[in-house]
Amino acid sequence: MTVVQERPAVRRRATARSPLSNPWGRPRFLALTTWIYIAWSLLPVLLAIRFAFNSGRSRTSLQGFSLRWFTKDPNLSVLHDPTLASALRQSLVLAGLTMVVATPLGTALALGLQRWRGRLSGPVNILMLLPLVTPELVFAVGMFLLFTTAFGFIGLGTPAQVIGHVTFSVSWVVVIVRGRLATIGIDVEEAAADLGAPGHEVVRRILLPLLAPAVAASLLVVFALSIDDFVVAQYLSSGADTTTVPMRIYSSARNAPTPALNALATIMLAVSLLALLLAYFVFRHFTRGDRATALQQLATIDAGGGRA
Repeated sequence: MTVVQERPAVRRRATARSPLSNPWGRPRFLALTTWIYIAWSLLPVLLAIRFAFNSGRSRTSLQGFSLRWFTKDPNLSVLHDPTLASALRQSLVLAGLTMVVATPLGTALALGLQRWRGRLSGPVNILMLLPLVTPELVFAVGMFLLFTTAFGFIGLGTPAQVIGHVTFSVSWVVVIVRGRLATIGIDVEEAAADLGAPGHEVVRRILLPLLAPAVAASLLVVFALSIDDFVVAQYLSSGADTTTVPMRIYSSARNAPTPALNALATIMLAVSLLALLLAYFVFRHFTRGDRATALQQLATIDAGGGRA
C-alpha cells in the first residue's frame, strides 16, 4: 500500500527535474538531429538530379525542365550518345554476371563455414571477412598486379572485372546468408533428419526454402555493389569498351560535361535504389510465416514424403 502511494510523488519529482537529467524522458532533439542529417545528405544528390532535367546545357543555373539529356537530344542524350550507352551497358553486364556468380558461391561458402568445426575454422572465418575491411584501392592494385603478372593469360578487361567484383562481393553474401542461418538454427534440420529425410532432401526441402530470403537479398545487394563500383573496375579495365558508368562520370567530370552526365548518374542511382528496395521487400515477403512453413514441411516429411 505504501508503494502505491509513493509512485505519484516519484513521478512528480522526475518531471520536475531537468529533461537532461531524466534518463527515462523523451529524447527531444533526436528526431531533429536525424532529419537535419538526412536533409544534409540528400541535398547534393537532389541538386545533381535536378540538373539532369535541365533544358539547357548549363550545370550551374536552372534553365527549365526537360527530358532532353535522357532521350530527346539527338546527339548528346544518354540514349543517343554511344559512349554513355556503352558505359551503361557495361555496368549492367558486370553487375549481372557478378550477381549470378557471387551469390551461389557465397551461399555455399556460408553453409560450409557455418557447419565447420575445427582448429582452422576461426582463422578461415576471419580471412573470409578481409575483403570487407581491406581498402578498396589496395584491393584493386593487388588484383591489377595479379592479372598482369601471375594470370597474364586472362589479362585486363571484362573477365578480370567480373572476377574482381565477385571476389569482394562474396564476403557480403557470406555475411547475409550466415545471418539467416543463425536465425534458422539447426533444430529444423535435425528434426527432419530424425523423421527419416535423407541429407539431400533436408537441403532441398528444408534448408534452401528457409534460405530463400537471404539468397534473394544477396542477389540484389551484390547487384547494387557491383553497379556502383569505380576503383576495381577502373584498375581492371582494358579500354573504352570496358568503361563503366562511374568511370565515365569521373573521366568526363573535368571536361565541361553536359547535364547528360547528371542524367546518366540519375539512372544509376535509380537502378541502385530499386535493387535495394526490391531486396528489402523480397526479404520481407519470404520471411513472412517462416515458422508455419517449417512446421508444414516437417509435417509433410513425417507423413512419409521424406522417409528413407
